[in-house]
Amino acid sequence: MIGVAAKGREVFDKPLEHGTDPRVLAYEAGWVVLRPVEADLGEDGDLRLVLRVRHRRKGDGHPRTRRPGRDRGLKTGGEAPVVRQRFAAYAVVESERGVLATEYSDLTAVSGRWGMPGGGIDEGEEPVAAVVREVHEETGQAVEVGPLVLVQSSHWVGRSPHGGVEDFHAVRLVYRATCAAPTDPVVHDQGGTTAAARWVARDSWQDLTWTANWRQALRRLLR
Repeated sequence: MIGVAAKGREVFDKPLEHGTDPRVLAYEAGWVVLRPVEADLGEDGDLRLVLRVRHRRKGDGHPRTRRPGRDRGLKTGGEAPVVRQRFAAYAVVESERGVLATEYSDLTAVSGRWGMPGGGIDEGEEPVAAVVREVHEETGQAVEVGPLVLVQSSHWVGRSPHGGVEDFHAVRLVYRATCAAPTDPVVHDQGGTTAAARWVARDSWQDLTWTANWRQALRRLLR
């Protein structure tokens, strides 16, 4: 992860350790994150996240962090959680038909709720390429990816869809994207984490039952 000062000068370069929010990493290095700039593969093949930052000032509060979430009633039976960090790429896709939404399947902990299309970045895959691939797999739409607009970080302990206990850190890269020729969405990746997909009118997007993270993000991005 690389922080970039206002004039484009590189000011720090640190790995994003498991469970660490990028805003916290920047703050503890003496900086405040203003916005994400881009994400790509570095020369070593690792994912590189570039953030625009400014010097931390007196009065800048520490970024809000929470202790890792935990599934209600989770019983491990002495099973040690598998530590996993997952980088994923998503898109807020807009077209003349509205905003593209995907419904989570029974394989997730938020079955029946809605979010944006996207998913895990494969090893050696550029984040923008991951967005294009995931949107097509989950909705059948061809999109043009725009700027990186949001980075989300979540950390929790719980059961994975495969049954094992995980200490899971999710880092989500959220892009804007457009669809020039929208069609009726089709979920090609049957049996996965997406149950359905649909276009939602921009002025009525709040009528859907979104996950908490996505509702918060869309309030900011669809203003």
